[in-house]
Order: sequence, then C-alpha cells, then structure tokens
Amino acid sequence: MTASGFGSMLTALSARSLGPGHAETVDAVLRADPYASCLVAARFDECGMDNEGLGGQLWGVSGGRAGLCYFGSNLIPLSGDARAIRAFASVAGRHGRRSASIVGRAELVLPLWELVQPQWGRARSVRENQPLLVCTAPPLVHPDPRVRHARASDLDAYYPAAVAMFTEEVGTDPRAGDGGRSYRRRLSDLIAAGRAFVMFDGDEVVFKAEVGSASDTAAMIQGVWVHPDLRGQGVGSTGMAAVVRAVQDGMGRTPVLYVNDFNTAARRVYERVGFEQVATFASVLF
Repeated sequence: MTASGFGSMLTALSARSLGPGHAETVDAVLRADPYASCLVAARFDECGMDNEGLGGQLWGVSGGRAGLCYFGSNLIPLSGDARAIRAFASVAGRHGRRSASIVGRAELVLPLWELVQPQWGRARSVRENQPLLVCTAPPLVHPDPRVRHARASDLDAYYPAAVAMFTEEVGTDPRAGDGGRSYRRRLSDLIAAGRAFVMFDGDEVVFKAEVGSASDTAAMIQGVWVHPDLRGQGVGSTGMAAVVRAVQDGMGRTPVLYVNDFNTAARRVYERVGFEQVATFASVLF
C-alpha cells in the first residue's frame, strides 16, 4: 500500500456514526452555526440522536468535535476541515449515493462533492453560489394583511401553485414517480402544522411560501412563489414581509433562506424586506 493510500484509509476510519453519548457535542456544533445548520438542527431539536426521527445518521470526526455531517435524504456537511471532509467523502463513497442532494455551506459542500463524484456519478445540477440570508430585525416593508396561514380547504388551490414553484425552481416536476401523491402529502402536512402561508385573489393563489424546517432558533423559508402575472408589482415583497413577521412574532424564530445567485428578482425582494447575507450555500442536485 502506498503512503497516500494508507493515509486515506486512516482518514476514512476517523469518521464514525454518532450516538446518544455525543448529543452534547452535536448540540454545541449546531448552535455555533444556527442559521446554516437549521435543516439538521430542526430534526435534532425535536428528536435528539434518534436516527429514525433524524431520518438519517450524524457522522463525526473525533466524536463530532473535529467535524460533523448528516447522512440522510440529503447529505449535509456541517463542520470540519479538509481532513474531516475527506473522511466524510470516504464514508459517503462506501455507502453509495442515497441522497437527493448535497447541500450546506459552499466551503464544505464543493470539496465534498469533488471527492464523492467518482463514486456518486454525474449531478443533474450544481449550484455553487446560493446566498444564505437572514432577517433578524422587523421587516422593512409593510406586510400584506391578506397573507394568512393556509388551511386544509386551500390544498386544491395551493397544490398547483406549489407544483409550478417547484418545477421552476428545482427544474423537475414533483409529480414524477407517483403522480404527485407524496408531494401533495408533504404540502398537506405543512398546512396542518401551520407552516404554509398563502395569499388569494378571489379563488386564485397569488403568493405562497412555507417554513420547511424550524429549529429552536431559526426557521428555513422555502417555496416562495408569486403568480407570474403579478411579478414586479411588489406582491413578493409585501407577502414575504408578512411571512417574516409571522415567523418572528408567531413562531419566535429568526427567518432564514437561501437563494440562487442568478435569481436577481428574488434577491432584490429579500433585500427590500430586510434580509442580509451571512454565508454562502451550495447545492448539488441529483
């Protein structure tokens, strides 16, 4: 075995699945970066180190102190230096691709993707620059009072707007595979949890957004959509201001989201509302 091969093996062996005894360390890592870690912290705050509740596993280097990564429906590196990223790449390579995406801080995601690409194969899309935005103060725009929590009875009208948003933003149709049953069920769950927001003009949805993940401190806003006929007319700004107010006052969390760098219209909306960039995300979509 070459020296480099031996070094790689030792690096790979340093990444281990974490258990209940590591909860304190995991909690400290997540709280040290509360906005970027929201996607994982939301599950951890609810169920701790229970893998079933997490929907995956947390892997760590030195018990999580030198690096932490979530393996589940998404692969989410949370912390670590180059050595830790090599360790996580080795584990991910051995397991094979089971995740729909790699997402997180760009400085962690992009090196990890470079290392696992030979084993995981080609990605459908690599988005290297996605500003991570946070709104810590009250919105700068007056919230539109027509924005409200979506109700179960809204689902039939809400669903096509959500499909349009997903197809436009992600580049795939969420109805593929099972005719949309799982996506509709996901939307129904968000509505039941009070985490879907909607604005109607008559019977038609003209604005929508959801809180996809909520930790004890932050709430990740996703699925923001404005009817194409109303874009550029301020609907997105006043609608988002209403969602921000609901998250801050109603949920007691800090609103956070990430956006594609090329989506200049959305970035202008978020800036007007009062969002500021705190980091850069990257996403590798399969």
